[in-house]
Amino acid sequence: MCALSFYHMKKLFIVGNWKSNKTIKETEKWLHDFSDGFNKANIKLGDKKVIIAPPFTSLEHAHYCSGNLKLSLEFAAQDVSPLEEGSYTGEVSARQIKELADYVIIGHSERRTNFYENGEMIKKKITISRQYRLTSILCVSDLKQIHDAKFMIHNSNCILAYEPLSAIGSGLPDTPQNAESVAAKIKEIVNDAPVLYGGSVTSLNVNSFTKMPSIDGVLVGGASLDPLEFLNIVQNA
Repeated sequence: MCALSFYHMKKLFIVGNWKSNKTIKETEKWLHDFSDGFNKANIKLGDKKVIIAPPFTSLEHAHYCSGNLKLSLEFAAQDVSPLEEGSYTGEVSARQIKELADYVIIGHSERRTNFYENGEMIKKKITISRQYRLTSILCVSDLKQIHDAKFMIHNSNCILAYEPLSAIGSGLPDTPQNAESVAAKIKEIVNDAPVLYGGSVTSLNVNSFTKMPSIDGVLVGGASLDPLEFLNIVQNA
């Protein structure tokens, strides 16, 4: 099979992580603008799966509005409690998330750094996500983090997102060639799980990453906040 045929056949995941941005009203406007642009451009997704991760405060309304607009969007939570439901003030459980999303972002470098999440905490989150049939989007910045969670990944429904620290929010993405090399090594370790690239992804550079044979999509941060830019990313991927 030629490389071009493989590229057209593989499923691409385009994930927009809004982080701690947008009110409910702003979320609704984003969805309407995205829907208008999507319909005007008459986009056909084909094998592209588009997922957005609003903050918890907007997740339910985003889910509701997307259904009303008949958008082909799926949803992710940006985090999950490592604990079951119960007396855990401020936590959002996997069972609660499952009503609104099928994916959950785990181990993002911002949570590892700002909230001191370690490997043990991340393993607990992967375990409980699997229990409630949530697909984990596990973020890693190096191969050591893959090796640390290797057993959990093998026994869970996981997507891996390679995000080099120097590329996150810096406007300085990794080279597609280096990202491809790391993605290929990750697949060797975890038996061909889907691998995304994340870090300063834009509509101008997205295709240079998604055309690589070992990269199965992108995790988009800042550029996903603009509905038309995100739409261009979806088109160009």
